[in-house]
Amino acid sequence: MKTAARLGMVLCGHCAALWKDVQAHDRCGRCGARLHPRKPDSLSRTWALVIAACIMYLPANLLPVMITASFPREEQQDTIMSGIIYFWTSGSWVLAVIVFIASFLVPLFKLAVMILLLVTAWRHSSWRLLERTRLYRIVELIGRWSMLDVFVVSLLAGLVQIQGFATVHAGPGIVAFAAVVVLTMFASMSFDPRLMWDTGAPEQEKPDE
Repeated sequence: MKTAARLGMVLCGHCAALWKDVQAHDRCGRCGARLHPRKPDSLSRTWALVIAACIMYLPANLLPVMITASFPREEQQDTIMSGIIYFWTSGSWVLAVIVFIASFLVPLFKLAVMILLLVTAWRHSSWRLLERTRLYRIVELIGRWSMLDVFVVSLLAGLVQIQGFATVHAGPGIVAFAAVVVLTMFASMSFDPRLMWDTGAPEQEKPDE
């Protein structure tokens, strides 16, 4: 299989100009940026971001994301799962399914896919390259739509502020949840999917990670 790396071509990451017969760290003739065959330290940076996201995933689901207080009821703290259960038991099963998918399954799916891509790229595996590339594209596509809980809590906190009757505040869990979303987005940006396709190249021709 002919690849740009085998043909000595390097794509500028800033202006997308394609250059041939250049060396790593040469300057782009169009914008002056340094040229790299692959994103520098792609695997190590992505691993760090994914591990941080996995750590923040626990408090995002265990800590309350929304704190409500209404007269004459006492203060109530809701986690993501307690909110899903409330919607389901109250008959709003469609909303419960949407929140469950967007706030629980999607972040877990992104973390699982990123770990799979990192492990297979690190092991130079040629297993299902096309399917893994499609998974990476899906993660990039859905990354920006994982802020549903953050948007809902921010909207309610801005609208429901009637002192003495009803107030809504964001809980510490929403900060952890937002951190998970941001970290997974940065992880997908740091990961270089071309590393997966370098497995077919001879060892001496593989570009540096």
